[in-house]
Amino acid sequence: MSRRKSRRLMNQINVVPYIDVTLVLLVIFMVTAPMTNPGIVELPQVGQTLKQAAAPIVITVKADGRAEIEGKVMERDQLLFEVKTQVEKNPERAIVIAADKNVQYDKVVTLMDSLKQYKVGLLLKPAS
Repeated sequence: MSRRKSRRLMNQINVVPYIDVTLVLLVIFMVTAPMTNPGIVELPQVGQTLKQAAAPIVITVKADGRAEIEGKVMERDQLLFEVKTQVEKNPERAIVIAADKNVQYDKVVTLMDSLKQYKVGLLLKPAS
């Protein structure tokens, strides 16, 4: 008859191998962390003055919906033609819409839509 050793059941977990693996990973991360590039992003500065090549074309929209350039009231087609000729003379000029605060939103959006092939912006009064 052979003698068998009876194995006793263990009810404990051996955590030493897990600690070893954790420490090795910690060392790897500590060595490689300074080598990574954090990704530098250049943010714009507040208060920086913008230098424009030429003064923008200012289209003024009055409270009653009339549009004018340089004090001359124009219809939509005349206005588009005038903007086109001025931009052809100097392509760097931007277009700025100065609309009265009581103008219907629809009229300003329609004007911006018809000028979408150009650089168009809105002229606002800075908060005091």
